[in-house]
Amino acid sequence: MRDMMGLMKQAQDMQKKMAEMQAQLDTLEFEGSAGGGLVTVVMTAKNVLKSVKIDPSLMVAGEQEILEDLVISACNDARNKAERAVADRMAEVTRGLPIPPGMKLF
Repeated sequence: MRDMMGLMKQAQDMQKKMAEMQAQLDTLEFEGSAGGGLVTVVMTAKNVLKSVKIDPSLMVAGEQEILEDLVISACNDARNKAERAVADRMAEVTRGLPIPPGMKLF
């Protein structure tokens, strides 16, 4: 019975930490770049795109497809950084809990 009480306390602590983490995710921003920094984007941890910066040298007629690919790459870079940060924070929150491997809580 004592183990059950301890487990419930851990679950309550985790729930509190997860709520705090959710609030933090709204404010965390990640920058992704492509083309050696010619295209940069800023995205939140919840994948909300905040800004896009494109170097003027990329504004060349007839090369729209290259620019589009660079924007996509920069967005993917920012998203990957955000996903890694969220995974790291989740690992901190769930540390010590008997959660089966591969189970996703977020």
